Amino acid sequence: MKKSALLLAVTSIAFQGAAHALGVTPYLPLNLDPDIESQVERVLILGDEPVMTRPIPAALVLEALPKACKSDRPLCESVQRYLNRYMQTTGVEFTSLSAAATSGSSRITLPNEHGEKAQSPYEVAGAAYLQPNSYMLLNVGGVAHQGRATPTGTMLSLGFDWAQLDIGWRDHWWSPMTDSSMLISTEAPTMPSITLSNYRPLTRLGLQYEVFVARMSESDRIELPLTGAIPEFTRGYPKMGGFRVGIEPVSGWAISAQRIIIWGGGGAGGQSFSDILKAIFKPGQAQTTGFGSASSAIGKQDASITSRLIFPGRVPFSVYFEYAGNDTLSGHSPLVGKPAISAGIDFPRIGPFSLTYEVSSFSPTWYVHTASNVQTGYLDGITNYGNNIGSWVGDQRVLAGRNTIADEVGGQSNMLRIGWEPSFGGLMQLQLRELADEARTVYASYPYKNEFMESLSYSYPWKGYSVGAQVDAGRDVFGSNYTRVEGYLRDGDALLGGGDDAETAAFAGSRPEGDELYVSAGANYYRTQINLNVPAFPRYYTKYTAGPHIALGARRRVSAHQDLGVALEADDISGRTLLSVRMLDYRYRTNWPLAFNVFVGGSRYAEATPAYGAYLGGGLQWRNALPGWDIGVDYRNVLYAQRLRDLPTDPQAPNDPKPDELTSINIWTLYISRKF
Repeated sequence: MKKSALLLAVTSIAFQGAAHALGVTPYLPLNLDPDIESQVERVLILGDEPVMTRPIPAALVLEALPKACKSDRPLCESVQRYLNRYMQTTGVEFTSLSAAATSGSSRITLPNEHGEKAQSPYEVAGAAYLQPNSYMLLNVGGVAHQGRATPTGTMLSLGFDWAQLDIGWRDHWWSPMTDSSMLISTEAPTMPSITLSNYRPLTRLGLQYEVFVARMSESDRIELPLTGAIPEFTRGYPKMGGFRVGIEPVSGWAISAQRIIIWGGGGAGGQSFSDILKAIFKPGQAQTTGFGSASSAIGKQDASITSRLIFPGRVPFSVYFEYAGNDTLSGHSPLVGKPAISAGIDFPRIGPFSLTYEVSSFSPTWYVHTASNVQTGYLDGITNYGNNIGSWVGDQRVLAGRNTIADEVGGQSNMLRIGWEPSFGGLMQLQLRELADEARTVYASYPYKNEFMESLSYSYPWKGYSVGAQVDAGRDVFGSNYTRVEGYLRDGDALLGGGDDAETAAFAGSRPEGDELYVSAGANYYRTQINLNVPAFPRYYTKYTAGPHIALGARRRVSAHQDLGVALEADDISGRTLLSVRMLDYRYRTNWPLAFNVFVGGSRYAEATPAYGAYLGGGLQWRNALPGWDIGVDYRNVLYAQRLRDLPTDPQAPNDPKPDELTSINIWTLYISRKF
């Protein structure tokens, strides 16, 4: 048999200087086999590979195994056993069969399950491959549940490790978050697409890229740019396209920027490649004045910045963030409007347990877009077969009807997932979700309740299969309940059996010298600028005021003088909480006790409804003023934290073109920091 491109990807570790390019790689299933995905995510954290997008290339997992095996040999051996199925010319990648007994009146879509509803009594999924040579791979796959079957995973892959072309039904997930990807996810059925990407990083910066174009489902409510008092509609297939560029300049840390746009469909088509590029790089013009003709009009735009840091040690963990926005901020191209901030932390090994916690807080208007005089509108929402293409929270609200658009509410979601590998083998997972939509704004047509979703599963390896059961229950945002009791059989497993060496002592992780955790406390001296964007209420400044500050953070030493890190900060600003995430914290340590740092991130300000904005700053530290203690001073500027004036009590303007309230905050912070 010919060796597959996947096997070549492994042997390339010993031949980094080789001049020839490697071939294509298959992808692991995405949100179709939770047991495998859970084990793979753990391997990648232990292997110091910060995952920024999914589906995960199988070659990436194999390259991470040698380093991960130094920390957790039993886990690596089980994942290696599963990946052996990709080492042939032909083979079955995975199969999954499940049957469920359901009850309750809720008809919600299950999060991230390719459009599956809570009342679906079955799901069937699988994929097989044929690889005639290293540079060509044919996958045939699909997923079916009540109401829909989609050829998810069916695609032709051509090319090399630095440029792999995928043509077919390939999933896209552009976020390090595992539960909520704002731009594009697996919430909706998979769209047919053409994707060009690299799975082997390029240059010393570890450059990664991905660009795709996809066709969405047919809609008869595509609203053409407004030219008169009566809206004009057309029927067709809207297009979605996007690109991302990321870097991983050092092991264990990565940052990435993403942008997607939606355009065309029926009579709204006709955009040229140059029109699309202009919309990407001049979004302010696309949203305000357009490009001169109705045929070049572009619809919805989303963008995000994401980062991820892996912190090794006896209790390793990964911290990751997403700052996303849709359209622009009051027409300003460099800024994204109506933002969303997401953060997560993943502990792959705490004794026999694993733990993941994620939170997302989002503004109104996500996945909803009406027409303007220069933009195409999509009154079915930014959907594929009725499901939102991004985070699952977009489907948990009043959706678009025949003569209505979906509610534009914001809100906040939380997810906690705990895994347990018992001594008798297998994997038990408990997952809890909570969602609170903003029920009292002018964008809410329903008095939403808090949504709760609980899931408990147990899987056990059996003769090369994984067998198990899962119980789901919950209450949706409308107050309706659902219950599911599901049994499943999956071909292929990466689980430990009762006779395997699954003892906690097998884990041998250690923290590299110079890496540090820290907690800081201090005082702020701040001033805010408030702009209501209403002529009768001019912008104004508050007086400089003092308030408390606390922070938690982690840093990795990347050279003799340089560190990279992340942090979570909390401040009291005018009696309201300002929560901030440092997505990038760069520190330079001099030969003296002094160190300088610069940082960027995102903030959530708890006003009447939350305001979101980017922030940047810099500071100076006196390291080890006392053993293990640092003293520092920072300056931060929160740029245009935005909230929509969406409460009935907010000031309004006639024919309001910019219903935004913008708050900028200048903060000086003096603090002490304890390192661990």
